[in-house]
Amino acid sequence: MWCKPYLSNPAQIYLKLIKKAEMTTSASPATAVVFAYHSVGVRCIKTLLARGIDVKLVVSHTDNPAETIWFESVADLCREQGISFITPDDPKSAELKEQVAAIAPDFIFSFYYRHMLPLDVLALAKRGAYNLHGSLLPKYRGRVPVNWAVLHGETETGATLHEMALKPDAGDILAQVSAPILPDDTAYEVFGKLTVAAEQCLWNALPDLIAGIAKRLPNDLSAGSYFGGRKPEDGRINWQQTAQQVYNLHRAVAPPYPGAFTDQTGHRFIIGKARLSKSDTANLPTGLHVVDNNVLGVCGDGRALHIIELLMDGKIVGAQELAALLKQAA
Repeated sequence: MWCKPYLSNPAQIYLKLIKKAEMTTSASPATAVVFAYHSVGVRCIKTLLARGIDVKLVVSHTDNPAETIWFESVADLCREQGISFITPDDPKSAELKEQVAAIAPDFIFSFYYRHMLPLDVLALAKRGAYNLHGSLLPKYRGRVPVNWAVLHGETETGATLHEMALKPDAGDILAQVSAPILPDDTAYEVFGKLTVAAEQCLWNALPDLIAGIAKRLPNDLSAGSYFGGRKPEDGRINWQQTAQQVYNLHRAVAPPYPGAFTDQTGHRFIIGKARLSKSDTANLPTGLHVVDNNVLGVCGDGRALHIIELLMDGKIVGAQELAALLKQAA
């Protein structure tokens, strides 16, 4: 977490306190239009409400039952809290712009909303438009930052509140909160930590943002990285890679994501659960094997994954069943 610069000038400190007092004692609360989805969206909307923000409208996506089995519903929260919400297909539509313009919000926030917002909509926020991104910017700008961070073996990620700009995740930074990535964490587990980090990041930043005294740090894109979305084929295992690389792929896309997969014996297998193995498998060719009733995935560096749960056609494949399949194909 980064800290705000220390102000050594007494006059500057005094003026800052006076301005903050004036803003926080205002008769009417700050208003917001919020674009949100996912558990991050739910927690961040709750944080806005807890900080006294009057959320006039929430723009979300239509809930997908395949997704909401593992994360919270923004629509359900809005129904519970009596907040108006809509789920338009196109955030660039004239109708949506008119709705936001009629509200004339102080702030626009985006919390894991899946579309870029047009600049003419962002300009409707009287006091700024801000996005909560799931990485420590400027690293991992773009899509699915948690999955990319796990895939690349990062040991830390976090949440960043930043101004929205023309380019994705490119505006000045207001606040960041970090979260560790442990060696065996899956992307799903990291996402749970990120949800908490997002809530903390927004909670810490809101008082100064509401008071109009929030500090900004430049978002140096030259020091960061950008990644696009991932396709199903990106989950295919290359057994010629090192065991750590294959393990990172597994962790990055492990269920409830689609899972890392391999085609062998005429069947497609998906790794459900795995750990790095301590067994010496240097004498075995790469790919799936059964050794001492354990399922192993042998990699290009002679090390292996101990596959605790292997799936085929949505069902768990045991060591004996896999051994039989491998024998038939030999």
